[in-house]
Amino acid sequence: MQPLPEKLQDFRYFLILTWRHLNLPDPTPVQLEIAEYLQHGPRRKIIQAFRGVGKSWITSAYVVWKLRMNPQLKFLVVSASKDRADNFSTFTMRLITEMDILAPLRPDGNQRNSKISFDVRPARADHAPSVKSVGVLGQMAGSRADEVVADDVEVPNNSFTQPMRDKLSEAVKEFDAILKPKGKICFLGTPQTEQSLYLTLEERGYETCIWPARYPNLKNNYGNRLAPKVAQRLLDEVVKPKDPVDPARFNSVDLMEREASYGRSGFSLQFMLDTSLSDQDRYPLKLSDLIISSINPEHAPEKIIWSNSPEYSLPDLPCVGFNGDRYYRPAQEFGDWIEYTGSVMSIDPSGKGKDATGYAIVKMLNGNLFVSDAGGLIGGYDESVLTKLSKLARDHKVNTIIVEENFGGGMFAELLKPVLSKFHPCAVENVRNNKTKEFRIIDTLEPVMNSHRLIIDRKVVEKDYRSNTNEAPERKLKLQLFYQMSRITRHKGSLVHDDILDALSGAVSYWTDYMSADEDRNIRSRKDELLRLHLDEWGSSINNTITQTAMGMSMDQIKQTDHSNASMF
Repeated sequence: MQPLPEKLQDFRYFLILTWRHLNLPDPTPVQLEIAEYLQHGPRRKIIQAFRGVGKSWITSAYVVWKLRMNPQLKFLVVSASKDRADNFSTFTMRLITEMDILAPLRPDGNQRNSKISFDVRPARADHAPSVKSVGVLGQMAGSRADEVVADDVEVPNNSFTQPMRDKLSEAVKEFDAILKPKGKICFLGTPQTEQSLYLTLEERGYETCIWPARYPNLKNNYGNRLAPKVAQRLLDEVVKPKDPVDPARFNSVDLMEREASYGRSGFSLQFMLDTSLSDQDRYPLKLSDLIISSINPEHAPEKIIWSNSPEYSLPDLPCVGFNGDRYYRPAQEFGDWIEYTGSVMSIDPSGKGKDATGYAIVKMLNGNLFVSDAGGLIGGYDESVLTKLSKLARDHKVNTIIVEENFGGGMFAELLKPVLSKFHPCAVENVRNNKTKEFRIIDTLEPVMNSHRLIIDRKVVEKDYRSNTNEAPERKLKLQLFYQMSRITRHKGSLVHDDILDALSGAVSYWTDYMSADEDRNIRSRKDELLRLHLDEWGSSINNTITQTAMGMSMDQIKQTDHSNASMF
């Protein structure tokens, strides 16, 4: 087989030839930049380019170009689904079948030749085909490849929840077992969240190159991941922020129409490949909305003022929130220190196993809620767990304990009562929740946090960060209250563990319901008082009129008398 002409050994020229064969306009500068990165980029790379740029087609052309350069190479094409992976390899086969310059690669009758796997003619006999397609959660064991092309392996359907993301992360680790020595791996795709697979891959030594649809501001969220030529054009000021990066594909008007259609967050994700706005919208509970203070066990100030000015931040307190999220201490405290209105403990029971029984103790004063303790206890309904909860109720002078009834039909509460009577007799109530857990937690906590009425004892934050020291680092983090708080979304199953957060929402819900009922009572009481005053005033006026009429005065005289009396005041 004759080698390719020297000029076509530059993949960019081969891409131009391919596009002309397909009767497409010549590749745009951005497409040529992607082609150059495919050829000369690092062994482990991630290509993120705006939707519609044609990165999958470019990579298909790259595969056949590499096989034309060296027909002994083996490629594994992986996508989120088997069908999508097959579509990639089908297009690759089409190029081999139709392009004359690729004729030497067409398989003979004795070679594999299907959309699942196929060989090229010069390839020596091997267990591994020249090109094989597979879904990311399919059977990859036993495969061997010089290059792995992962085309959109992360999609919403396999990355919505933490278990899904964990499963996907484990699946792509198989690439390293498949890869031959000095092999290459290339990911093509769009991140779905701050916890995207593509971002975690960077921690494993991958390099990311991003081509957004518009030029961003110089101060942007991409760091050093912005495509070098895109960044250089910004620095050289030959373009302005918001100018289209590839006007031949999408001009300014087209992008404006797509932004209006997709919405701000959708456009930011699909075309700008910037997840910061999406994450801001998706994760509604911000640790920066909390007030962190040293809580007195019996008294609190009448009013506490929150501020996010830098001088009130707590940089020494470990924060597990997203980048930019931080804790703040009170800006000011007003009024006298008075006793709490009450103290409630909420319990989210667990069965025997690795899940913890979550608890939270929340006190209330003047509409502010003070979290004096929170945590998780391993052991289900063991005596040790029941005893620990009873002692905590005693130490924090809890008035009422509420227990989620969904577990065991109220069995946990019945087991707790006799133990509780030994240490701290108090009311125990079962609560049943029918609303989706994620919605219930967010709908309860978000308004309280947004109004900065949730005050957390500094010791609770410190204890939470130090908890579960015996667990693996990745599991340890997921068991922490404030990690759970900052990562919950409205998607069902968004958290692997939510026991402590669920308990906290239960305690907050108790007080918000209490405050709502109290407010309603106050409104009714005020209305009753106003009605009484009105009736008293009206009755006094009527009595005065009757008395004056009885004295023989005319109505004109009565009115004149009323005016004279009024003027005296």
